[in-house]
Amino acid sequence: MSVDVLNETEFAVDELELLDCARYVLTQMRVHPAADLCITLVDEAAMETLHVQWMDLPGPTDVMSFPMDELRPGAEGEEPTEGNLGDVVLCPTVAARQASEAGHAPIEELLLLTTHGILHLLGYDHAEPDEEREMFELQRQLLLTFLATRNRPAG
Repeated sequence: MSVDVLNETEFAVDELELLDCARYVLTQMRVHPAADLCITLVDEAAMETLHVQWMDLPGPTDVMSFPMDELRPGAEGEEPTEGNLGDVVLCPTVAARQASEAGHAPIEELLLLTTHGILHLLGYDHAEPDEEREMFELQRQLLLTFLATRNRPAG
């Protein structure tokens, strides 16, 4: 699968970690191996512009997702659909503030937001309580299993 990580900010980010997380989530969700995804990190001014333009909400936010081909997770035993998954846009300074408030590292917040953004691209939402439970539980499982397997030697 083709995953691009573009850092358009001065914020130092482990882009390979974001790439590994995205690939892990896409594989676990059975997204077609030829699917395309772009993760872009932007500053607060750029994120605020997107937030106002697309959500009609003031101020910068942490993550926004822009689906392209409306791909969905692959079902067990079925060939997933090939296409362009879309774009996840992250704001690392907002993520860093949230990480500080939550008591964890900024990269962990960015990994969480990457997972969250990809799930949105795959059609998950959290507008209703049952949708929120489903999405956040899946997000938690994906992130925890990714974190448990990272930095381990292959074997």
